[in-house]
Amino acid sequence: MVPYENATSGGAARDEITKILRRFGCSSIGFMDDYDKHEVLLHFVHRGVTVQLRASAKGWAAMFLKENPWTSRRSLAKPDYERSAIDKGLVAVSSILRDWVKGQVTAVETGVLSFEAVFLPYMLASDGRPLIEHINAAKLLPAPEGA
Repeated sequence: MVPYENATSGGAARDEITKILRRFGCSSIGFMDDYDKHEVLLHFVHRGVTVQLRASAKGWAAMFLKENPWTSRRSLAKPDYERSAIDKGLVAVSSILRDWVKGQVTAVETGVLSFEAVFLPYMLASDGRPLIEHINAAKLLPAPEGA
């Protein structure tokens, strides 16, 4: 079974993310669905620091399709089945983000990690891009083994 395969409501997960971030002191919170890229963007501002991250439904859908490949016995044609996996992925991503945000905020609130340690890769630089994009472009991290 694929994690979050039975997630049913992206809206409920997003509502919970909003509640968690509001309790955490965020002044601005928003979601954007990029249907062309099959991504969910979460954007928030905490104490003047803007954080933005993108979560890919394509990644989740690839895992789902690997575990549940299309066969001719399926009721949907292959393109429709793959589209269905992306749609399920968009719901799953919201639930995954909810759990991730809850864990990260809890780590900050309990002093296990600092705000910067948790959210630094997703903080926006002066050019409006997340710091992780700058880190990747500058190749500041070693390539993964076997890459």
